[in-house]
Amino acid sequence: MKRSSGARIGATVAVSVLSLALITGCSDEGSDDSKGSTDSGSSSSSSPTTAAKAYSAAELEKLLLAQGEVKGYKVTSGDDTLPKSKSVLKNIDKAECEPVAYAMAALPPGDTDASASNTVTEDAPTDAASAGDFAEAFNLTATYVGLSSYEGDGAEKAFKAVSDGVAACSGGFGFTADGTDTKITKISSEKASGAGDESVAFAVDSGAEGESGTFHTEVVRHGSTIATFYSVNFAALTTGKAYDIPAAVIDAQGAKLK
Repeated sequence: MKRSSGARIGATVAVSVLSLALITGCSDEGSDDSKGSTDSGSSSSSSPTTAAKAYSAAELEKLLLAQGEVKGYKVTSGDDTLPKSKSVLKNIDKAECEPVAYAMAALPPGDTDASASNTVTEDAPTDAASAGDFAEAFNLTATYVGLSSYEGDGAEKAFKAVSDGVAACSGGFGFTADGTDTKITKISSEKASGAGDESVAFAVDSGAEGESGTFHTEVVRHGSTIATFYSVNFAALTTGKAYDIPAAVIDAQGAKLK
């Protein structure tokens, strides 16, 4: 099922992902969403990245998480559910916010053509669905994962652009995607996982077409590769319940990039 790119980033993204979940069905695997901890909102390493391998788009596709590699999660291709290029996002009203917007859309936050993306969604609990507890059945978190790779110090520059953008765009920004106007009303720094060489995390309050919600993003640099994670939880749209980017997804993706 295809969805508008504006919905993928704004609040209406969750409605579309929920529809996707209904189509793709449920699994009876258990969920593994143990949360790691770190003492800092971001971590950094002084190790040089110039010698790190820069991957091609084809290589990144193979490095993305695949079905069966994260217990309790369904992995699907991003081909029909994520924007194909940065050109989909238009009228971003602050240049310094562009890397933040791209990270939220599983697009490369820096200047590269080497990228790949997919979607990792928690399995719906079959016992809740069978009992008619649809609120619990769809208390799921979907994470859009993007990988991009860079030559030289490109990954470091891309990471810095996102980190700087989180601070510069704390008051929000607007953009248009597929004819949908979306307003980011607030960006707040969050505690990052500490994965990779550097990591930064932030929460986004967003609105589109009369709906609003809070969504979470983390960007992690592994050498010459940037991994972006943008999570939405279906139930949180109506309940306001707090949720995090699943640590299991960040850890599993990081393990494939080592």
